[in-house]
Amino acid sequence: MVLSLLRRRRSKAALGGGAGLVLPAPAGAGTINCEVVDPVGQPLGGAEVTVTAKATGRAMAKGTTDAYGLFCAAMPPGEYSLLMTAEGMQPARWTFDIAAGETLPMGRVQLEVSERLEPPSPGTWLFDPPHTAIRFIARHVGMANVHGRFERFEGGVRVAHNVEDSQVEIRIDAASITTGNNTRDGHLRSADFLDVENHPYIHFISDRFVYRGGNNWGMQGSLTMHGVSRSVVLDTTYLGAVNGGYGEELRCAARATAELHREDYTLNWRNMLARGIAIVGPTVKLELDVQTMFQGPDTPTPPD
Repeated sequence: MVLSLLRRRRSKAALGGGAGLVLPAPAGAGTINCEVVDPVGQPLGGAEVTVTAKATGRAMAKGTTDAYGLFCAAMPPGEYSLLMTAEGMQPARWTFDIAAGETLPMGRVQLEVSERLEPPSPGTWLFDPPHTAIRFIARHVGMANVHGRFERFEGGVRVAHNVEDSQVEIRIDAASITTGNNTRDGHLRSADFLDVENHPYIHFISDRFVYRGGNNWGMQGSLTMHGVSRSVVLDTTYLGAVNGGYGEELRCAARATAELHREDYTLNWRNMLARGIAIVGPTVKLELDVQTMFQGPDTPTPPD
């Protein structure tokens, strides 16, 4: 059953507190509704909600709350589990039963701020290439996605005592781009795109960390590609630090994403199909899964 964020009306009672939403539903279906708020009671838009049938494990409703923090869904009678997540918040989970023709108001759900992980120790942490991935996703001929990665890079993180003052730097070998197709990879390295002969490296250096709650940060910095520098913000989640690996070395991990616009970096190749569809879409999604190793006098070197 597809999530229905449809037109709805709110009762006078709902205006004074919990959600009172009315959702048109197919005959024989039940409906649920709720209002999601943050720790200070403000509407929390964009919270992700997944409703799963307990008997089959199948997701029966999946979507996000609207700008007012409201969520509605219709589904067949049965027993369900619900998972609600939002950036920087602790997940909320519960189960419920719903009958045909029943409207189940779950009222106001207040999410709490996630427990903040202990930050990594101040000092220099270098990327561990075998356990770090720099990937990208681009639209191809208006419908399919092309997935690729860069295979050679170097850099690390200088963690300051005040985490907001920390700095990340990474240098990527532009010629190491790979998408699994030699012809396409050669074109991406050519003057039409990255022009690796004249611009052999892609370089990022951060200039600001902004705390967003929980373990989430905004990492702002300058990305230089194709001879052009632009300010970008990477949405970053810190995943924690552990002792482990080849020699029980100290490691920490993070995940970061950003959306880049090709034309910001003069990657303006505009070849079109006969139907006027661009061969390559205007935006590229960047994803980084990073592991770093603390650099001390006894830090072991990982194998190639």
